[in-house]
Order: sequence, then structure tokens, then C-alpha cells
Amino acid sequence: MNILQALFFPPEQPGGVSSMVPYIQERFTKKGWDMELFSLPKRIRGKGTEEVAFSTFDWKRYAGTPVVDKYIQTYKDYLWWTRMRIKKRYDLIHAHHPIAALVMKQLFPDTPLLMTIHSSFERELILNGRIAEGGPEHSFLTSIYRELEDKANQIITVSASFKQYLSDYMQDPDKIGVIPNGFDERRFRPSNHENAVPQLISVCRLVPAKGLDTLLQACSELKRKGHTFVLHLIGDGPSRTELEQMAVDLNIYEETIFYGYMLHPEEFMPFFDIFVLPSRAEAFGSVFAEAALCLLALVGTNVGGIAEQIENGRNGLLVPPGDAHALAGVLEKLMQDPSYRYNLARAARDKAKKTYSMNRVIQQLTKVYEAYRVHA
Repeated sequence: MNILQALFFPPEQPGGVSSMVPYIQERFTKKGWDMELFSLPKRIRGKGTEEVAFSTFDWKRYAGTPVVDKYIQTYKDYLWWTRMRIKKRYDLIHAHHPIAALVMKQLFPDTPLLMTIHSSFERELILNGRIAEGGPEHSFLTSIYRELEDKANQIITVSASFKQYLSDYMQDPDKIGVIPNGFDERRFRPSNHENAVPQLISVCRLVPAKGLDTLLQACSELKRKGHTFVLHLIGDGPSRTELEQMAVDLNIYEETIFYGYMLHPEEFMPFFDIFVLPSRAEAFGSVFAEAALCLLALVGTNVGGIAEQIENGRNGLLVPPGDAHALAGVLEKLMQDPSYRYNLARAARDKAKKTYSMNRVIQQLTKVYEAYRVHA
């Protein structure tokens, strides 16, 4: 069976999806499956000129806004690149981005299309202050879900909470499957270490949706109360300058290290103590499972896929989004009680190994793929 994994970002780009799919390919290749990866290089911009039309809505109603115009141009670029590069047929196409899915179905209408929706672009844009909720860009992006339902043979998402979110925009949400992300234990492994000063780490894109402003405020409160710590922030993004200035203003710049983008944060993660990411929304939150496999205590917000991974008080701690005082309180508790911290981390690792293993993902995907083998 010949399968194409259609990504948007190249595999070397940051993010759980792009970094996870090559490991899926590796596992299936070892099993004797024929699987290839395809993506749009970052340098391909403004090349496509072919007209775009959707079957379930008229996108031109929303034209003239920067987000929509960029989205449509990216669709044209992906279409241009795909026409030029793919000359063979596949038995199944598994897409991991809406543009990839819709382009592939347009060019290969007779090939079964499986679509995994990993996250909500519109929610991220709203939380990052780039579009208004209920505005034309929001309406355009949520209309894409209905188009995907119309075009894809099967839709999968990564958490029950995100399935519930998608159900508001689809006619038959019961057909949405859930396959949580999986992680290769060879990449994320604990390391024995003892830190005299608690080491906190967060790994994410530096944008408002990730709630790092709340984290810095919480850390400022911890310092005012006399606690010592180091906060390691791995990632880059448009909010970096603002966050660095915020750390200065809150008098925690000396305690905070801004690393910028790092290709393999898993090489550093096992040497820290507490993973904390107070996201305002998260479809799944792959980095929590990654941190759990590295035996870190987890602190997150009770939103989306984070709340499905963390059972509060059992394998991590949850706080409301945007609540710096509550966040400072749970961090203080973990910093002061290493035994409690270790017990939470061990429970988190046990759950991650059982629930979010790559083996489990391969088994679930195999069943899905096998259902299309009879059509190959």
C-alpha cells in the first residue's frame, strides 16, 4: 500500500505535527509499508495563480482581509507546488493541514483522503489578537471545517475536547475519530539529576495564546516571596521582545533564560524539574506528553487537550488560564516539596508511556489505513 503523508510545514520545522510524522513514517517503513512525506518549502511564496473555489461556501465573500488573502495565496502556492512535484498516484493520502487536504483532493479526487485536524488556527489568531471573534476571517476559517467534512473520506482529531469544538462546524460530528498524538520514547527519556535550585522550563512558540505573560507574573510573585528558581523559555515568536521587557519590568530577567528556537529541546528537557505552560487554548498540547516522558512535573491550564492529559493532583497540576496567583501557588508547592513533585512526575510518565506511546498511534493508524487497502 502506497501512502502519502501530506504536511504543510517541512518536517524540520518546529511543532508537534511536523516533528512527529517522520517517526510515523519510520515505523511504517520498518513494517514494510510504502510511505512518503510531502510539504511546501518555506521559500515557495506567491507562485500560484490558479483560481480557488470551494464547494460548500464562497470564500470571496471574505476576500480583502489580510488573513484570508494570505490563506488563499498559500492554497494557490501549495497547488502549484503539488502539480509540479507529484507525478505518481497513491493508494491513500493522509493530510495534516487543511490546505494540504483540500489541494490533494482537488488534484487526486479518486484517491481516498484521510485528514487529521491537529489544531485551531482561528482560535490561535483570536487569542493572539490578530483577528476578531465573529469577524470575516473567523467565519472563513471555520467554514473550512465544513469543506473538509465534504471532501475528506475520514476526519480524525487529537482530543475529545477538540472534537467537541469541531462539532459546532460540521454536519455529522459523530464521524470524527480521535487519535491522540504519540511520542517515541527513544527521543524523550529521563536523566538522573539533582538541582539545588528548582529549574522551570516551558517550550512553545512565543505568542499571547501560550500565556507566558501569566507565567512571568507568577514567577515575579515567587521571587517577591523569597523563592529562588531559574525559568528556561525555549522557543521564539513575535512576542519575544515584549516578554523580555516584561521580565525586566517584573525584576526576573536574571532568573529567566530566553533560548530562542531550538530544534531538539528534548535534549535539554530531562535536566529540569518542572514543566509549565499556561496556555489559553490547546487542542492537544504535545509538549506536555513529551515533558512527562522526560519525568518532569507538569503544570498546565484546565483547557482543551491539556486537561485530558493532566488529572489534577494525580499526574500534574491545573490552574485556570490567566490566573497568575493560582499559578504561583502550585509552582510554589512543587518547588518546596521534591517528593510530591517526583510522585506527580512519575504518574505523568506512566500515563504518557501507556496512553501516548508511538506504538499505540501506529496500531490505531494501521487499522484506519487497512480499511482502505481493499480499495488500493
